[in-house]
Amino acid sequence: MDMPTAWPLWRMLALALALLLGLAFAQPVLAQADPDREAATAVGGVSPDTWRLVRSGEVGPNFRDSRADSTYNLINASGQSWRQLRNRWVSPFGLIAVGGIIVVISLFYVIVGRMDLSQPRTGRKLLRWSLFVRSIHWTVATLFIVLALSGLNLLYGKFVFRPLFGDAVWGAMISASKVAHNYLGPLFGILLVVLLARLLKHNWPKRHDLSWFRLGGGMIGKGHPDAGFANGGEKMWFWILATAGLAVVASGFVLDFPNYGQSRDTMQWANIIHAVGALGLTAVALGHAYIGSIGSEGSLEGMTTGYVDETWAKDHHNLWYEEVKDQVIPEEQLAAGRPATQGGDEAASRPG
Repeated sequence: MDMPTAWPLWRMLALALALLLGLAFAQPVLAQADPDREAATAVGGVSPDTWRLVRSGEVGPNFRDSRADSTYNLINASGQSWRQLRNRWVSPFGLIAVGGIIVVISLFYVIVGRMDLSQPRTGRKLLRWSLFVRSIHWTVATLFIVLALSGLNLLYGKFVFRPLFGDAVWGAMISASKVAHNYLGPLFGILLVVLLARLLKHNWPKRHDLSWFRLGGGMIGKGHPDAGFANGGEKMWFWILATAGLAVVASGFVLDFPNYGQSRDTMQWANIIHAVGALGLTAVALGHAYIGSIGSEGSLEGMTTGYVDETWAKDHHNLWYEEVKDQVIPEEQLAAGRPATQGGDEAASRPG
């Protein structure tokens, strides 16, 4: 046989060998896509009685985890409990809480509408928020929005975006959400602590806060209840952030840095605490965002420009207004580039 004839035959034999090798590896590869087939392939000779023995907690040498120095069973019963708690309780009730508050806010806006000022604006301004506080507030708010959206995508995205866009787009969204959540979470936690420390002096409970809650922040009866620099609702939001918010941050650090020796059970509880706290914060934050923007005339400009109108201060924070009313500044002076040098959150630190 000459060389021109033998060379194609050699290539045919090589191709046949490659096909045989491919068939040999086909079963394990296909099993990876099917959990049942994967288990059968990995431990094909293991009977149900053996799995019951493994699950019972007997960690003999034949049933140990393959990791070095591990004392976990191959079947972790607490992991199944975590999964059921997360999927049957946390996820559905979290969706009800977030979706429910959106519905309530929408109905409230349609039925009641915006809370307008009781009198026309005077055109005289009071400094309420310094540039430092506003900068920290908007940075924390932006990070909160990104973390809330990425967290909701991680929890519910597969039920919404996967059917709409397919596995490729959904996979990219999940990957981006995970990276954003993991890296921005610690930054949010640090800045939240800075913001809480800066605002602590304004948020100690006072006796008149009880009247604020009893009158529903001014929605019940006539007139607006007494309030200092921070009213009862703002103080409640502050302490929610200082408790549930810091719990979310702490549990997030546990999940973000698993290389510090925390056990699997610790990670599972951190996950539950993180999810419950984050979903609750998201629901309450929607109410905070509504009241501080379209729900109340003049509120948003205080955190955007730093200044509030004199009428707004009288309506919503009359006790604070009495402390700083001698520091009003005409808006013409502000327009001319001559801002106030006192007042704001600095003046509000006075006892009152």
